[in-house]
Amino acid sequence: MLKTQVELLAEAHNPIMPDWSEVILGIVAFLILLFILKKYVVPRFEKAYEERAQKIEGGIEKAEKAQAEAEKALSEYKAQLADARSEAAKIRDDARLEAEQIKAELREQAESESQRIVAQGHAQLQAQKAQIVAELRAEMGRNAVELAGRIVGESLEDEARRRGTVDRFLAELDTAGATNGAGK
Repeated sequence: MLKTQVELLAEAHNPIMPDWSEVILGIVAFLILLFILKKYVVPRFEKAYEERAQKIEGGIEKAEKAQAEAEKALSEYKAQLADARSEAAKIRDDARLEAEQIKAELREQAESESQRIVAQGHAQLQAQKAQIVAELRAEMGRNAVELAGRIVGESLEDEARRRGTVDRFLAELDTAGATNGAGK
């Protein structure tokens, strides 16, 4: 039987089905490769993976610690800021109270100084008034003696007589002024 060339080729090598020797060789090579991967490569990958996971976890822990410290520092800062604000408010209030006290003290001092000046002014006025009244009395006494001397025609220069006359005249003026002032 004569087989055609195509049939011979088809029987010799089937492209869909490989040779058994190649299949066995492929399986052995795959098993060797699988053994090498499992023995050397996979542990290195797992070790690298574990290290990376630890670094990530350590970084997360550090970040959490840093965040906790930052929050603690922020709360301390806020507490210090609140304390500083309350202290500033207290100082400001104390300064206001002290200013009010100083103002009241200065006002009291000014009032007492004013009263002292007014009292001193009154005393000076009273002294000046007494001096002016004394001067006026003396002047009126001289004028009265001089007029009385002219009217009476005798000299009233005797000091004792003159004083008695002047005192009597001034007493009459005072009583006349008192009755006129009371009658008003």
